[in-house]
Amino acid sequence: MSLRIATLSLLLAATLIPALPVAAAPVDINSADAATLARELKGVGETKAAAIVEYRRTHGPFKTIDDLALVKGIGQKLVDRNRSDLRLSRVAAGVAPISGKSAPVASSAPAAASSRK
Repeated sequence: MSLRIATLSLLLAATLIPALPVAAAPVDINSADAATLARELKGVGETKAAAIVEYRRTHGPFKTIDDLALVKGIGQKLVDRNRSDLRLSRVAAGVAPISGKSAPVASSAPAAASSRK
């Protein structure tokens, strides 16, 4: 009988203790999709996550973490609140945003040999 009461007491206590918050995984703002951004960042839901992805698609990759505040609906406070979970990948040269603005392109061709006379 006392074992049954102890078990019930433990079960009741376990249901009353709130779940501990789980730390968010680092998020690369230059490659994460909207679902990942919404799931992992505090204060970012589906609408803001979609705005981040659209901004990146239109303007090209973010150069700094603080550039995230340029996205409509994302302020500096939200960036600061998530800063420890934000990552910024280096973007390969030659990747241009859809808007037509060209990104610098690294030449992989060897320099032309000079002609000798």
